[in-house]
Amino acid sequence: MQQDNPLKVRLDKWLWAARFFKTRGQAKQAIEGGKVHYNGARSKVSKLVEVGAELKIRQGWDEKVVEVIALSDQRRGAPEAALLYRETEQSARQREENAARRRAERAATPFDSGRPTKRDRRRIDDFKHRSLD
Repeated sequence: MQQDNPLKVRLDKWLWAARFFKTRGQAKQAIEGGKVHYNGARSKVSKLVEVGAELKIRQGWDEKVVEVIALSDQRRGAPEAALLYRETEQSARQREENAARRRAERAATPFDSGRPTKRDRRRIDDFKHRSLD
């Protein structure tokens, strides 16, 4: 990780080094697919990243807004990669709220185990054919 500005790093390489994506190919697909915005606008894979830039990265259900703190073109461990960026407080709060909402929705839906078991079918038959006396 280097702190000086003469280092020029492409957007796809920085996203890979910061461990947002496992491969540069995945980072490239995300950028080309509009899942990554650089300073509020779509950008190209070869865009040179600058310190202080704001990136909006959509991954699955979550969207992160991060500020670039440092540049690196080498992929290192997660603790070192986390030093390359800082997520905004609003972004972190929004992600937590969305995750809590998804958990609540999942808890509210009844669990469906699929097809009834042999025991379940016998109970259903007994219920259907029982006399109403």
